[in-house]
Amino acid sequence: MRTRMEWKSVTFDWNRARAFLVTAEEGSLSAAARALGMAQPTLGRQVAALEAALGVALFERTGRGQALTPAGHDLLAHVQAMGEAARALSLAAEGRSRSIAGPITVTASEITAARQLPAIVARLREVAPGLTVEIVASNESQDLRRREADIAVRNYRPTDPDLFARKIGDGHARLYGAPHYLDRLGPLHGAADLARAEIVGFVPVADFLRQIRAMGVPVTEDNVRVATANHLVHLELVRAGVGLSFFPEPVGDGDPDLARAVPAMAPFVYPLWVVAHREVSTSARVRLVFDLLAEMLS
Repeated sequence: MRTRMEWKSVTFDWNRARAFLVTAEEGSLSAAARALGMAQPTLGRQVAALEAALGVALFERTGRGQALTPAGHDLLAHVQAMGEAARALSLAAEGRSRSIAGPITVTASEITAARQLPAIVARLREVAPGLTVEIVASNESQDLRRREADIAVRNYRPTDPDLFARKIGDGHARLYGAPHYLDRLGPLHGAADLARAEIVGFVPVADFLRQIRAMGVPVTEDNVRVATANHLVHLELVRAGVGLSFFPEPVGDGDPDLARAVPAMAPFVYPLWVVAHREVSTSARVRLVFDLLAEMLS
């Protein structure tokens, strides 16, 4: 008879183990970070956290690389076995996902749909080519009860008990501007300096002003001479140098035509939720897309 594992005693973190394994295989933190597609400081923190949890040093620095310590050598085989098991699990899951077919509709704001969903849809096409994907890019909330969409990406917690929702983290939005506009404006050291800046607003402007004033930004109607309800037009106006405005960090930091206007200023923090109707949340098709959105948007 198989002995049941005492799971409460298992506190091992696979993400940290993976960081250790890939660093050992690649020979340096920088190479491991490239292999995993993550930031080197994040990877370094994961390795350090594993060393702290285990109470041993796993690497020693050798020039520009990382060499395993004796303790690291001893533990490497165990982690390699975990890596092989993880690869086998991924292959098995991908094989099942490829048999999933049918339509799926995802709704998100215009800026999220245009700037963040394409990479997710590309990955979805790889793992589930039988799906037919429709994107509803709208700043208005689609009614999931009426099946206007299967899955929604939202910035607020739904209150409808018929909806299944998962908070995937908090998003950060910052103030961005075109570099040539920022050069013309001059240094901005804090929120008080924004009183002399042009701000590209959202419609309705009164609501937009109320929100950013709550963040300590001292602006009035005189600062907002241009506004739009369309997120993509809003983005292009800022890229053209019309003024400054707020964008999610993945959008602003990933755009070569934008720069943070006030780097020292704290970001605006907002929740990220992935939502589906409870009746469809157990569908293999919906859960595959739901989980992929949650993973890649977080």
